[in-house]
Amino acid sequence: MSNLFGQRVAIVSYRLGMADGVSVTAAQWATALRRIGMRVRMVAGDGHADVLLPGLALDAAQPPSQRSLGAALDDADIVIADNVCSLPMNRTAGEAVAEYLRGRPAVLRHHDLPWERERYAAVTTWPPDDPSWRHVTVNEMARRSLAARRAIAATTIYHGFDEDPRPEERDVLRKRLDVGDGPLVLQPTRAIARKNVDVGLALAESLGGTFWLTGPAEDGFAAELGRLLRGAHIPVRRRLPDDTDMASAYAACDAVVLPSSWEGFGLPLIESALHRKPIAIGDFPVARELAAFGFRWFPATDPEPLRAWLANPDPSLLDHNEAIARTHFGIGALATRLELLLSGTPVCHHADTDKDAGGSPACDCLTA
Repeated sequence: MSNLFGQRVAIVSYRLGMADGVSVTAAQWATALRRIGMRVRMVAGDGHADVLLPGLALDAAQPPSQRSLGAALDDADIVIADNVCSLPMNRTAGEAVAEYLRGRPAVLRHHDLPWERERYAAVTTWPPDDPSWRHVTVNEMARRSLAARRAIAATTIYHGFDEDPRPEERDVLRKRLDVGDGPLVLQPTRAIARKNVDVGLALAESLGGTFWLTGPAEDGFAAELGRLLRGAHIPVRRRLPDDTDMASAYAACDAVVLPSSWEGFGLPLIESALHRKPIAIGDFPVARELAAFGFRWFPATDPEPLRAWLANPDPSLLDHNEAIARTHFGIGALATRLELLLSGTPVCHHADTDKDAGGSPACDCLTA
């Protein structure tokens, strides 16, 4: 809306400008907000941001002071607290942000909620709420559970992708990775327990390919990852080579695997479609939610359907998935939804779902 043009918005989180899902999708929001004419500032405790406040970092010993938050945020017309008031990974930092935002226009975006993680299951008074705030979840399941557990009304806004496919980089990167003619199976995730690296590795082994895991080992998973990779019977590649990005990785691979048991969203579900790659997935709840848009995916635990497709690729599957992703999960769609959200207009992702692509799911989306 025209009244948003020129307004200042600050996005604040534990860390930004990195490869984690919050960082990636915070950058999506920044791009979309700039498209509707807003001025964006990124504020974080760690990573690469316009303003760094060390007290916001995940490992900060002390939370940021109200004075330092004011210096970073006072001139913002609206503040977007991106997961910093959601999953209490550094609760004192989140509480400091919540205290600062009381009575101020703000959007609290929730990628993860306490009851979705066993270690935070006992937290029952989080996330915080205030009449001046709007809450956003990244999936419908979280929106419903937020209402049921905390009586907080939220709007679901799915991520919006502005991908830059570069298929011309395929051969160069495959040569750099020393990949032969067999399929290169990309798992573009961190290595933590719920990402089920063992399932991704098993799929690649069944296909007789090379397994490529791009993310770091975190949450104490390094020893288990080392054990899994030492026992592998196929070539394994780790991390991204220097001066290489995920667009190049998607270009180089033959298939993508996302075998997770839990994801707040699952970025590779959409990224793979936009880069025109088949994907094999785990049976996690949000994947079932997004499948209602009509995507066609392969199971991560049964290699045969993907093996058959790779032996005789059908471009119509890639066309189909790409069309759905561009229609419902493009950066333009996100910009429209953020404009609606900030103007108080109802936001619904399913209103224009193509029935031929899987039907229009029953939707009880709330107003922003």
